[in-house]
Amino acid sequence: MTPARRAAFAAAALIAAIGLAALGVWQIERRAWKHELIAAVDARIHAPPVAAPGPDGWNAVNARDDAYRRVTATGVFQHDRETLVQAVTERGAGYWVVTPLETPDFTLLINRGFVPKERRDAKTRAAGHVSGPVTVTGLLRVSEPGGGFLRSNDPATGRWFSRDVAGIAKARRLGRTAPYFVDADAAPNPGGYPVGGLTVVRFRDHHLVYTLTWFALCALSLFFAWRLWRIRE
Repeated sequence: MTPARRAAFAAAALIAAIGLAALGVWQIERRAWKHELIAAVDARIHAPPVAAPGPDGWNAVNARDDAYRRVTATGVFQHDRETLVQAVTERGAGYWVVTPLETPDFTLLINRGFVPKERRDAKTRAAGHVSGPVTVTGLLRVSEPGGGFLRSNDPATGRWFSRDVAGIAKARRLGRTAPYFVDADAAPNPGGYPVGGLTVVRFRDHHLVYTLTWFALCALSLFFAWRLWRIRE
């Protein structure tokens, strides 16, 4: 290898090392952001509940600032317009029961909880169809548009794989509906179904692995550049 070619490869290795180091630093910053987010979500989950945001505050609702915030709302369930969304939980496979709650000012979709497949038919859990005004407390969740992994929601056939607020509201012909839904807490329902309080809050932290990977590749590039500079013809 000529000195010129060796110098060119060494320079390329140095440039690569700089880029890899920048990626490592970026992952460190991302990891710090993720830890801040986890701390914020943990604080929301354990904070006293606040009123569910009304129409005046809908534009400001977002995942970063509001996801998993404890909220409360009072209204009347529209059980005849419930939607079953396929789910897999610690209790096995079944469905989320998403029911509109008609409040004085707007409609709010409530994920009342989980039912197994043998309880799909509403008649098998009629005791849980509470009538009259109720107060629901739970966690604010952002909409899940589109569907699940490799499966799209099909409103025409009533097959739902995600809690798509806009899609469900349109399919059920609901009035002014909040752009978010609420996972009901573990307060028991009459008859035992649906089973609430099954929200899973989990944040995977891959940033440390990515950080170590980028810095390891950076070190390898630097070693390669150093070896090239030391080679004698």
